Amino acid sequence: MTTPQFTDLLAAWRAGDRQAFDQLAALVDAELRRLARHYLRGERNGHTLQTTGLVNEAWMRLLESGQVNWENRAHFIAAAATTMRHVLVDWARTYQYQKRGGGAVQVSLGEAMLVEPERSTELVAIHEALERLAEFNANAACVVEWRFFGGFQNKEIAEAMGISEASAVRYWHFAQAWLKRELTR
Repeated sequence: MTTPQFTDLLAAWRAGDRQAFDQLAALVDAELRRLARHYLRGERNGHTLQTTGLVNEAWMRLLESGQVNWENRAHFIAAAATTMRHVLVDWARTYQYQKRGGGAVQVSLGEAMLVEPERSTELVAIHEALERLAEFNANAACVVEWRFFGGFQNKEIAEAMGISEASAVRYWHFAQAWLKRELTR
């Protein structure tokens, strides 16, 4: 399906056409599953959230937000990628809460030293750094989310954001340097 056809289905869905939503969901399911697998590949072993669960949670949050104002396929996929990142960050925070006590039985320091550092701490740190970047430079944060988390190329990002490809590259380079500085503090 072409982007204009996708955009037409989005418009029909916004207008209340339930069949348009069903068609959109079928069209983007494979891409959302690819995104979910990409995200979960980087998670710690034994992560309890699976691909289907992540996709379903992202759909629920996207629909509950009430903001069905996506302009095109790239914009929708980017919003879904951001939502998936938020789902995983919330999952990691819950895990950290449980790890830090959260009603669990306490163990000795010796037992605790046997536990490997978890990826969830990194995910929360990256999320918080991205939130700070978004406050400082929203376009750079968008480029990071769409490129790193959404798997988009510069050309697709530029098209979705309505900027030149060279600007997308500049935002990417700026964001990389900014995030590196923030994460090494």
